[in-house]
Amino acid sequence: MGVPAFYRWLAEKYPMVVVDVVEEEPVEIEGVKVPVDTSKPNPNGLEFDNLYLDMNGIIHPCFHPEDRPSPTTFGEVFQCMFDYIDRLFIMVRPRRLLYMAIDGVAPRAKMNQQRSRRFRAAKDAADAAAEEERLREEFEREGRKLPPKQQSQTCDSNVITPGTEFMAVLSVALQYYIHLRLNYDPGWKQIKVILSDANVPGEGEHKIMSYIRGQRNLSGFNPNTRHCLYGLDADLIMLALATHEVHFSILREVVYTPGQQDKCFLCGQVGHLAANCEGKVKRKAGEFDEKGDAIVPKKPYQFLNIWTLREYLEYEFRMPNPPFKIDFECIVDDFIFMCFFVGNDFLPHMPTLEIREGAINLLMAVYKKEFPSMGGYLTDSCTPDLNRVEHFIQAVGSYEDKIFQKRARLHQRQAERIKREKAQAKRGDDLDPHVRDDLIVPIQRFQGSRLASGAVPAPYEQNGSHKDNKERNNRARKAARVSTPGSSIAAAIVEAENDLEAQERDNKEELKSMLKDALREKSDIFNSENPEEDKVKLGEPGWRERYYEEKFGARTPEQIEEIRRDVVLKYTEGLCWVMHYYYEGVCSWQWFYPYHYAPFASDLRDLGHLNITFELGTPFKPFDQLMGVFPAASAHALPLQYRRLMTDPSSPIIDFYPTDFEVDMNGKRYSWQGIAKLPFIDEARLLAEIKKVEHTLTPEEARRNSVMFDMLFVNGSHPLSPYIYSLNSKFGHLPDKERNEIKEKLDPSASGGMNGYITLRSGDPCPPIFRSPVDGLEDIMDNQVICSIYKLPDHHKHIARPPVGVITPKKTVEAGDLKPPPVLWHEDSGRRPHDNSNRYCHPFMLFP
Repeated sequence: MGVPAFYRWLAEKYPMVVVDVVEEEPVEIEGVKVPVDTSKPNPNGLEFDNLYLDMNGIIHPCFHPEDRPSPTTFGEVFQCMFDYIDRLFIMVRPRRLLYMAIDGVAPRAKMNQQRSRRFRAAKDAADAAAEEERLREEFEREGRKLPPKQQSQTCDSNVITPGTEFMAVLSVALQYYIHLRLNYDPGWKQIKVILSDANVPGEGEHKIMSYIRGQRNLSGFNPNTRHCLYGLDADLIMLALATHEVHFSILREVVYTPGQQDKCFLCGQVGHLAANCEGKVKRKAGEFDEKGDAIVPKKPYQFLNIWTLREYLEYEFRMPNPPFKIDFECIVDDFIFMCFFVGNDFLPHMPTLEIREGAINLLMAVYKKEFPSMGGYLTDSCTPDLNRVEHFIQAVGSYEDKIFQKRARLHQRQAERIKREKAQAKRGDDLDPHVRDDLIVPIQRFQGSRLASGAVPAPYEQNGSHKDNKERNNRARKAARVSTPGSSIAAAIVEAENDLEAQERDNKEELKSMLKDALREKSDIFNSENPEEDKVKLGEPGWRERYYEEKFGARTPEQIEEIRRDVVLKYTEGLCWVMHYYYEGVCSWQWFYPYHYAPFASDLRDLGHLNITFELGTPFKPFDQLMGVFPAASAHALPLQYRRLMTDPSSPIIDFYPTDFEVDMNGKRYSWQGIAKLPFIDEARLLAEIKKVEHTLTPEEARRNSVMFDMLFVNGSHPLSPYIYSLNSKFGHLPDKERNEIKEKLDPSASGGMNGYITLRSGDPCPPIFRSPVDGLEDIMDNQVICSIYKLPDHHKHIARPPVGVITPKKTVEAGDLKPPPVLWHEDSGRRPHDNSNRYCHPFMLFP
């Protein structure tokens, strides 16, 4: 959906939905750090019942962090994750349940996006490795020492996919962490913990939503349950709205606005560049203290409160003289459905609508304008009314020409501006640095402010080659020595320059920064001498025909119409599939959108005549998914015979694994924004070849390739533990296959209002010793934690409205808190002043 674009749009338009998190820090007493007691009241003034963690939003930042040195071992990743979860737990302090959900095998509709991302990741990694090698050779020629490259278990982030050895070890590591906290942390003692690992099918956030929907409106369910969900995806906001649970908060890191990410190279602070630095020293992320330990600034967090967003939406969609009494819950469902048009994980981006061009504002304005004539709502819970959808989207499509024309104008202006700036920069680089004021002044400021404050100079960054930068750095250091002869500062500089380890570390950080800049430069099409020609020319007469010719290969008017009809059918199927997925779960594991491109809004016509049905099917096995989404470069994560299917030139499915592929920029500026035109997997061919080698799996590999269930953990003092012990005493003697089929219904009074079933897992449910899978961490002795399998209650239809008995929080939003309706992007000439929150730029003008 375009994170952070959607989150930023929401927080700017409805600012009261976002509340800063108050964090309690550990205290230090006589040199001993005392951890936070999470059994005490939450300092945020809210007591949450359930905390849900979309674990992939934790795994990825710990696996390849942006603000600290990358880990080199899985153990380091796990320790980082434990610290990460601890911090989230301290913020939220759930009183009943912690649910940790890792992405399992995804529906086929998601696998196409996963395939594209993983192929792109492999290609980008190869490009980065080649560029790093070039820079290392450059440093070597200049006599600048670098630390040797470290062997790393984390060099391929594609292993964060179900079925890999990493995901299997991660599950064990998290089980250890859960046992550790339930045994020794007082804030954990009375909660239940559910771990849904990568062997449980389904995306993490959707497994969480299935749990929440499964509990609602059953005996013992508390309609005022307070939910908190942590994750990085924008669609979590939509999923939370779709539950119709009122007491719901989304927890996530603060999203910075463009420009704030640009840090001064000298002091590490945001808000200014090196040329304007006043020398207020602040260490940058990635620097080290005197002990050599990495200094990592803590990112602030925010709650996004769904009940406040519901208040805003209720005001936003008030309509004068409605044709019938408005049902606000149906409005919520329609808002969720409308947002699917601006982006989701299962359908390609519709060319008509861009969040950064105010697309959601346009959709909402059209909805309110057309509502009286639509005859009702766009959706009925999980089912779209296609006749009304057609009426609505055709009204949106009537603005396409204006949108495309403005987009083309802005693109042209941006291209010309960047061309001028690059020409000016090139001319400026040819000047002698001694006579350029923009270089002399910052150096003087650098000497005067940083050295006067007692700071050791950091490398000075300016436009130009690395050689130029190095010369400027040397001049600054020489000036420092001359201006302060014999001083302690000069001595510190000499000492630092003689410290080989410090120099290597500095060089390594500089190489990392240069590598990042070089890769970004290469990905920018404005730096290409032969940029991809835009043959579609949206906004110029004939754009629709050219779009279907260039993107779909149609050659005649008849072919264009035939393809358009099929694209519209499949895209409409996709809209229905996604809506069902958000409200009821997967309606087809096998369905996927079979094109790289979406139709235009105005193409969606004759929808009422479409016959749309789905067959549920079954999910892939983990290794099947790996074969469907991995490039050959990640084949090392699969068993040997599977690898050969991906790498052997004689493999019957080698065409699924191209080493190079076309990336269509499709009007975007950076290569990573383009569309990877990979061949779609033929499921029948893939599974047929896999079946031939499946018998070669070892028992450990077969276990990684199996389907498993959620695990439920409680401390022995929890009211649920006697039920698990009783189940074990009755059926623990049975073979695994037999006892796994026996399930006992939970008593909500003992489980804290949780419904569902428990089943015995393999092995001892409460081993006296739990061995540590992480180097450096001790085994758990005298374990008091018991574990069982947890299964959801029997399926019942999701009721898309708040449950009976819910107490709505006191209203905080008033009509005056809503900002005036924005000028729609395509109508905004830029001449009239208006609120910054409604100012939207063309994507070419935004830097991620």
